[in-house]
Order: sequence, then structure tokens, then C-alpha cells
Amino acid sequence: MANPHGSFIWYELLTSDPEAATRFYAGLLGWHVSSHDGPNGGHPGYRILSHGAEAVGGMMQAPEGVPPGWLGYIGVDDVDAALAAITADGGQVQMPARDLPEVGRIAMVTDPHGAPFYVMRGASDRESTSYAPDAVGHCAWNELGAGALEPAVEFYARHFGWSRGALLPMGEMGGYQLMEQQGRAFGAIMPQQGGAPPMWRFYFRVPAIEAAAQQVKDGGGQVLHGPAEVPGGDRILIGMDPQGAIFALVGKAGAA
Repeated sequence: MANPHGSFIWYELLTSDPEAATRFYAGLLGWHVSSHDGPNGGHPGYRILSHGAEAVGGMMQAPEGVPPGWLGYIGVDDVDAALAAITADGGQVQMPARDLPEVGRIAMVTDPHGAPFYVMRGASDRESTSYAPDAVGHCAWNELGAGALEPAVEFYARHFGWSRGALLPMGEMGGYQLMEQQGRAFGAIMPQQGGAPPMWRFYFRVPAIEAAAQQVKDGGGQVLHGPAEVPGGDRILIGMDPQGAIFALVGKAGAA
């Protein structure tokens, strides 16, 4: 694995209707969707989401009883060591570690407050570009709505080597703690709002946010928040796809 320990290296959508989700996200983010046997242990329905020649993430049918949603993969140097450390620190195992031929070794866990994510040691020496903050169609920001801000910041710093950046005040909503890797902010941790369970949210880049907001609505999704300006000149929105998965977009102002 070429990416440093603690990098987001893949994103995965669990959905109740892969065919409908394929149409929605292909139109919204310009993704090409193709079938693949991994990275889910030969799951016959696994689909690869690509923008141009670069794979960004995957999609699969949500298991029975699991609500639609996006999950992130955090690259680690040693999956089994990460699993042992996370569980000793209050995290829970959702899927035990297993090897995927020619793909790598993965496990699914939660942090101590229940936010789920994967840890993975990729088999390839090629660097993942799934997270590429300036590239359209790629993830540009990783945001955790945490069960408790300070314990979450400390947990992820311990296990993935992240460091604190600026803490941005949000009034009654608490603080928005920027997180850095190798001196660059790649995401943030904030207290979860509205009584929702703790979860990660991923912002995919689009060329123009107002045009994307209209595409969300035209595609049968909902805009839950925004478009709203954020520091740095970008604009964001948080949406729900037609199957109920929460997603987020970031882009410049404009309709085209």
C-alpha cells in the first residue's frame, strides 16, 4: 500500500437498490459504474465507481437489516494490529479481518461511540487517489459526526496518526476540529447533530454546486442542507439519495 498509514483509501456505498443508485450517482458525479468481484471477497454484485480512468469507490447491495449509507476505508500498515488496538480502546468489530485475493486484507469496525468504518491493508503498491481534494468526482473532505468531540479526536489520533488543526467555533453546535495528516487538513470531527447516530460523511467534488443541487432533486434525491459557503470559497450541500443514504457534495458557486 503506497498511501501512508491513516489515509482514506476507498469509499463504499451500501444501498437497497444498486441499479437505481447507479443511475443517480452516474448522473450526479459523472461516475462510470462497472461490475467487479472485489473488494468484498468475491461478492458477485460488487460495482466499481470510477471517474475517468481512476477508481473512486464501490457499491453493493446492503445486507438485510442494514440501512443504506456510505462507509470509508482507512489504510493501515497492519490490519490485525489495528483491530486489536481499536477493540482494546473501546471500538467494536463488525466484520472480522479477512484476506481478499489480489485486493488486500480488510476488517470493519466502529469507534467507541458506534461510527462504522473499514480498516484495510491494500495488496497493490499503487497509490489510491479516491481521496483527491481538488479532483472532480473524487472525495474532497472526510467529516465525522462524533458521539463526543474530544474522545473521538483522541481516538482517531491514537490509532491513525492524525493531528489537530484549527478548531473552528460553531456556537451552540460546539467546535469543528480540523484533522491533519502530514501537515495537511483532510477532514474534520464535530459533535453529531440532531440526535443522529455517530457516522462519517464524505464530500465528493462537483464542478458547480447549484447545478449539482438541481441534479439531486431531478434524480429523486433530497437536499437536506445548503448550498452553503464554507471557508476557502467552496460551497457545500448535504443530501439524501433516493434510497436513503446520506451523502455530501462540495464545489464552486454556479449553475454550470
